[in-house]
Order: sequence, then C-alpha cells, then structure tokens
Amino acid sequence: MTEYLDGAVIPTGFDVPVEPLRRAAHYSGEPGCIAQARSFASLFLDQLRTEWCATIGPRADGAVLLVVSELVTNADRHSRGPYILELEGTGASVAVTVYDSSGAVPERFPRDPERIGQHGLEIVHALVETVVVERVPVGKRVRAVVPLTEG
Repeated sequence: MTEYLDGAVIPTGFDVPVEPLRRAAHYSGEPGCIAQARSFASLFLDQLRTEWCATIGPRADGAVLLVVSELVTNADRHSRGPYILELEGTGASVAVTVYDSSGAVPERFPRDPERIGQHGLEIVHALVETVVVERVPVGKRVRAVVPLTEG
C-alpha cells in the first residue's frame, strides 16, 4: 500500500489495514438528523470501499443504511436527542453503534404482521449478526454488527 500526504491510499494487493475504520457523528435531535445519519453512513461505506478495498454489495449497503435508520430513529424518538452514531468497519462487517440519553432499553416485540409500527428491532435483528444493548452512565448503547459478506 502506498500512502500519500493528502491521505490517498493506493492498494497494491498485499497490504491490508490493521485497524478498523472508525467514524462518529453527533446529532442534536433536530429535524433532518436521520437523513444526515444515513448520508454519514453512506460516506463511511464509500471510505471503507476505498481504504479497506471492501467488497460491499447492494444488499449489505442497504442493510447498513437501514440499520442506521432504525437505530437512529429509535434514539431520536425515545431520547429526544442528543445522540451519537459510531461506525466501525472492516472488510467483513460494519458495527453500527448508537448512544443516547434514554435509559429505557428497547423492546423487541414478537413477529406480528397485523401490528402497525414498532418493527424496528425486528428489522434490525433480521439484518445483523448480533445486537447488544447496554446501559451506560448517561443512557444506553445499542450496537449491531452487519455482515458485509453473504452466507
């Protein structure tokens, strides 16, 4: 891998980054934050493709954006902001973590096609390898790991 002063990386086919790519963004809860979070995640995936030479197909791309949307929507709805979106990725997976100020642990309801709404965690669980919810001193942390490879 050849690195240039402006931050460009040219893959040579044999070097692989050692550390995961990490980025975080803070949102206030103002209107438009969910769209901004999706845009932030999309730019992150582009950077992961460039810096890690990650192969991210349309299905994995859509899964990451949908998980970001669902987790940020939950944080927006239940904490009223502020919240933090943290993304960490490698060539194999992307971890989507959202910190918010609400101490209430999200509830995953059983499948019910008749129910209107409250399908967010059901959707997230269908798309990810793992979901971990932890209380932290100022609220909670929800972390979901999205695989980038199919199988």
